Amino acid sequence: MKLADIFKLSLNSLTHRGLRSWLTILGIIIGVAAVIAMLSISAGMSQTMQSQMTGFGADVLTVSTGNTRASGPAGGFEGRFQPGEGFPGASGQTSETTSPTLTDNDILVISTADGVETVTGVISGRATVQYLAQTVTVTVEGVDPTSWNTMTTSELNSGRFLEAGDGMGVLVGNSIAYGMFDYNLTTDTQIRIGSKTFTIVGILAESGTGSFGGDDRTIFMTIQAAREIVSDIDSNEYSSIQVKVTDTNAVDQIIENVEQVLYTSRMVTSDTADFTVTSPTSMLETIQSTMATLTFFLTGIAAISLLVGAIGIANTMFMSVMERTRLIGILKSIGTRNSEIMKLFLTESGIIGLMGGLLGVFLGFIVVGVISSVGINIMGMGRMGTNTSVAIVTPELILFALLFSTIIGIVSGLIPARKAANLQVVEAMRSE
Repeated sequence: MKLADIFKLSLNSLTHRGLRSWLTILGIIIGVAAVIAMLSISAGMSQTMQSQMTGFGADVLTVSTGNTRASGPAGGFEGRFQPGEGFPGASGQTSETTSPTLTDNDILVISTADGVETVTGVISGRATVQYLAQTVTVTVEGVDPTSWNTMTTSELNSGRFLEAGDGMGVLVGNSIAYGMFDYNLTTDTQIRIGSKTFTIVGILAESGTGSFGGDDRTIFMTIQAAREIVSDIDSNEYSSIQVKVTDTNAVDQIIENVEQVLYTSRMVTSDTADFTVTSPTSMLETIQSTMATLTFFLTGIAAISLLVGAIGIANTMFMSVMERTRLIGILKSIGTRNSEIMKLFLTESGIIGLMGGLLGVFLGFIVVGVISSVGINIMGMGRMGTNTSVAIVTPELILFALLFSTIIGIVSGLIPARKAANLQVVEAMRSE
């Protein structure tokens, strides 16, 4: 029997069992769609996190107040979170958190550590911004322009970066300038922050770090100006300290160097430390590890539906063998070999798996589209960039889904196919 004949007989059999075939295929469709959704969400979130971490600069460490003992790095990041607060998405449980302060003395001490190139304090907080008749609340960050300009990876959309003499000048994040107000902000525009009026000297380009309050959603000003806006920080205190390292390949060692000089200066040990030193690289590794573990379990749960679908295929194929026992006997009587009988039923089960995979991928695209749309709106990622998505379906993932579903179909039909091939001609011909 030719392969073309085997394929035609398989399709004919599936067509004549239309409802049963579609119900069997449905189990595979749901399983494939679920796996597609889980893996694509994981890929999308990992890419988003990596984009955000890259935007912070791999050569910049952050020293924040509070020591959180957990399974991964914690603490504030680049002054964008409150002291002692973990980075969103970081794993681990907090067992002890203290919130002392960072001062000019800490900056001086850190600058003596090996591997440190530049050290600068950062003041951050929330403030109301008024433009025309609208008022919004955003993150404001006070920086030393001289040091910050050498550390930042952000680029300008228009205007210029802050300079040391910009006492009443501000640098505005892209999402604030082009999304938070009814009318877009431009350079030389005056806005009211807190009780003071500032002039916009520059607007940052989209950095892709806006979903957790990064550069896209931050207004930068000088440290002196920020002290007048953020009232709960004393004159010699900082929300965090940024440290630029000399060698990105020795970040772990430099972190240890910074910790050691701070242990001595603050008279604490690793167990009683009241500060946390973090880097984008270590945070990214922790987040990716956590997400990989979560994705593994979620995909495992989704794969259960594939197992149910495989059982459905096996059940359908057993029923098919029983219904076509006489036909099998006729085929054998005219010289059809056992291997050809097996190919017939394996092709049939493989087609069920392939059809389920194709429709599952299509359904998966719909699910991913809905999740991406909802995720962008909920997480505030709509202005992070035109290519931003919380879920990504890659060609490799589609190929894997189709191949996997087809293999499941073939494997599920293996036992029924063997049963059909082993039927005796006389016994099969007697079947009604």
